[in-house]
Amino acid sequence: MMYRALYRKWRPQTFSDVVGQSHITVTLCNELKAGKLAHAYLFTGSRGTGKTSCAKILAKAVNCEHPVDGNPCNECEVCRGIDSGAILDVVEIDAASNNGVDNIRDLREEANYTPVRAKYRVYIIDEVHMLSVGAFNALLKTLEEPPEHVKFILATTEVHKLPATILSRCQRFDFKRIEPEDIAARINVVAEGEGFTVDEEAAMLIARVADGGMRDALSLLDQCAGQSDRVTAQLVSSVAGFTGRDHLFSLADCIRNSDCARALSIINELHNSSCDMERLCSQLIEHYRNLMIIRSVNDPSGLIVCTTSELKQMESQALSYSLEQIIYILGVLESTSGNLRRGLNRRVETEMAFVRLCTPNLDSSVDALLKRVAALENQVRSGVVAKPAAQNPAVSDEAQSTETVAPAAPEMLPDGELGCWPDIITELKNLNLPLTSVLYNSTAFVQGNHVVIYTDNPSLMSLLKVKNNAIDLRHAIFNITGIKYKIGVKSMEQTPDAPAPAPEEAPVQADPLAAFLTQAEGYGVKITN
Repeated sequence: MMYRALYRKWRPQTFSDVVGQSHITVTLCNELKAGKLAHAYLFTGSRGTGKTSCAKILAKAVNCEHPVDGNPCNECEVCRGIDSGAILDVVEIDAASNNGVDNIRDLREEANYTPVRAKYRVYIIDEVHMLSVGAFNALLKTLEEPPEHVKFILATTEVHKLPATILSRCQRFDFKRIEPEDIAARINVVAEGEGFTVDEEAAMLIARVADGGMRDALSLLDQCAGQSDRVTAQLVSSVAGFTGRDHLFSLADCIRNSDCARALSIINELHNSSCDMERLCSQLIEHYRNLMIIRSVNDPSGLIVCTTSELKQMESQALSYSLEQIIYILGVLESTSGNLRRGLNRRVETEMAFVRLCTPNLDSSVDALLKRVAALENQVRSGVVAKPAAQNPAVSDEAQSTETVAPAAPEMLPDGELGCWPDIITELKNLNLPLTSVLYNSTAFVQGNHVVIYTDNPSLMSLLKVKNNAIDLRHAIFNITGIKYKIGVKSMEQTPDAPAPAPEEAPVQADPLAAFLTQAEGYGVKITN
């Protein structure tokens, strides 16, 4: 027998086989069991989500001689005849190639005849948005008042192109993108049925590439299975023709370290390996989107599709960026992606984007200038700006131009209320928005090498036990004061002016050696190196 593609071989035959669209299949089954059928249905959604499959199942179900709970039995003569094409009462029309007025007029005349073998004549019009204006007008009257023996099922990926007069005459069902976990589970079922194995990481990678479409996922699985009986993540990456995660992390590090030469070298390697630049740009956008999610929420695992090891690596890389930087980079990549789709030289456009990202002083946009000003302000606050050398007549001008003076170590602020606390909270917004909301209505005092936060919010201490939150707060304090402080938390009930015990340090920031030395000094024991 001729080989059949997996997406055709494993096409759902009943509503219960359809993956990820229970909100639609349950409703259709209930309508079929109750006998409350509409005369026209409209199935909308992105490609590969089950629109045509559900249309064919519905066409069989309304004509099945022995339906089972709203599903076709797939065993009676009518079901087998519809599947084989022997029964001509179910007609599937591709509106992309049959979109003229004459095509619809022929359909309208044919619809007047009663079905030959089935109970209903069912017309499935795929990509219905491709019909011409005249064809829509010709269909309108029949769609509004069809004969009793006729059912229409319209399917489209671009519902916004349909006239309102057509929409108002159909019962509409919106197909959503299938969740990656559901696609991965279906891939495992198909692989088991076909006699090959798929690694868990490979199944999730296929699901991520498919972008919610089951047909795309099975097509990619078919290609991988043609090369090996065991499908791995490396094989999927190779067959899909896109860069792996390692290159994405490397390119992101180049941007972070302003290493333009290394970035261009990586792009050259990818180009020579036939990597599509538009796909590379799309994946970088997804990568920085993941970094943005990590910087914005406490538990990003539910919003990012990746393995546990990848999530840890992304969390580590996200800490080296501020949220402001990530959003700026996303803006540049989005602009580059738009230029690539307009057919410009893809390699040159991609290289230009990385030169701009790795060399900020070349970018004169407002966002880039604001980013550079913010970086300079942080340097001024932290005291790392080089001071000019003192004029010395005995030293030549050339020597003076190369002489620098190391910045003086910043002194601790005097004990008492921290006047720049509102500025610190504002700075924290760019680093950790959820933690910022908890710090509203709080005050802070300097006590030695501690910044003690007085608050009535009992959740602050638990939040600071999370490593990333404590690090972000310390960074915000350092950016404003230029001094590295430890963090303590106190209740508002304790008066800041009264003599208070040593502030309670967040556990994640505790230093065991320092704690031991402090305790030893309390007993009068002095320990030296």
